[in-house]
Amino acid sequence: MTERRRRFVEQIRRNGAPLSPELATAFVTVPREAFVSNGFQRRDGTWASPDAAGFLDTVYRDEVLVTKVDGSLPISSSSQPSLMAIMLAALDVRPGDRVLEIGAGTGYNAALLAVLGARVTSVDVQADVADRARSALADARIEGVRVLAGDGYAGVPGERFDRAIVTVGVAGLSPQWLAQAQPGPIVVPVEHAGTHPVLAVRGPADGPVSATVLCPSGFMSAAGPLTARHPGSHPAPAASGALSAFAEVAPPRWERPLDSLGYRDLWYAAGVWSDRATHAALPGRDQSCLTLLDEAGTGGAAILPDGSVWAGGAQAPEYAARAVEVVDRWEAAGRPAMQSWRIGLRLTGDPDAPIWAPATWTLSA
Repeated sequence: MTERRRRFVEQIRRNGAPLSPELATAFVTVPREAFVSNGFQRRDGTWASPDAAGFLDTVYRDEVLVTKVDGSLPISSSSQPSLMAIMLAALDVRPGDRVLEIGAGTGYNAALLAVLGARVTSVDVQADVADRARSALADARIEGVRVLAGDGYAGVPGERFDRAIVTVGVAGLSPQWLAQAQPGPIVVPVEHAGTHPVLAVRGPADGPVSATVLCPSGFMSAAGPLTARHPGSHPAPAASGALSAFAEVAPPRWERPLDSLGYRDLWYAAGVWSDRATHAALPGRDQSCLTLLDEAGTGGAAILPDGSVWAGGAQAPEYAARAVEVVDRWEAAGRPAMQSWRIGLRLTGDPDAPIWAPATWTLSA
């Protein structure tokens, strides 16, 4: 183990990922740089090429590496390693398992699965992304992975898998995945209140289908029927500059603001209790906030990490009351973590290409 990769594994562990000895070995074994050989986009928008100073140090940080953009929009990446580790731990891969992966990305996730002993079939709708992932796997001398260019909604018709993992944000699950990957689970980031919490989903293609929450995530959204609007959809996040002026209408609730995970727990509950929950950038603030967005998409109420409520727009009083009710309810429930929710999914979306989407939620005892 090189010192750089040893620090990499320790960083993943410190960031909350459960690393079994086998999974730690996979992160040490697979050369991440082989999967970003064309470079990646830095946080400041510039491009880091392999000959740039500090390239390997950045590669072996617990960070997303964006590898393809469309204008300013990221459309392919190597996901944050600690998030990958959480998802792989939940997948509970055993040597010889057949794994369906939706979204090839750089091929790095499939390589980790292969080192864990899985036989992987990865499907990506972007042919050039699939080609690069295939080449990177060959360069890294990773065996046991097949990369296909195709529609992820269809999975791999006529084939059967033991588990499935999805590396792109979706509104719901294709019934084809449930039919092809049994007994599961399917580990998948599913839209909720403008974000994509990762779920562990089980059930047959014709239902019933249920899920538990694993963790928050920031995956890019898929395209096509996998992102179809449905009766349970929340509003899309408000674009920067879309909101009218907001003013404080309820003071801070907590002397110590919620940390990132606590705020995500409140956010998840808000999405259960309000169909208007999403996120938006408030004027004068750098970070997007949990927001109950009004029908016009320019106002509503935001809940900040300190529990204060800010509101604006024509329906500000109504939405402020709704936001205060969400905070009160979360407090009364004992500040439940997102992992406390048990989810029932319902077949919905495009009738010609339906998806299983979250529809009911209960708190575990």
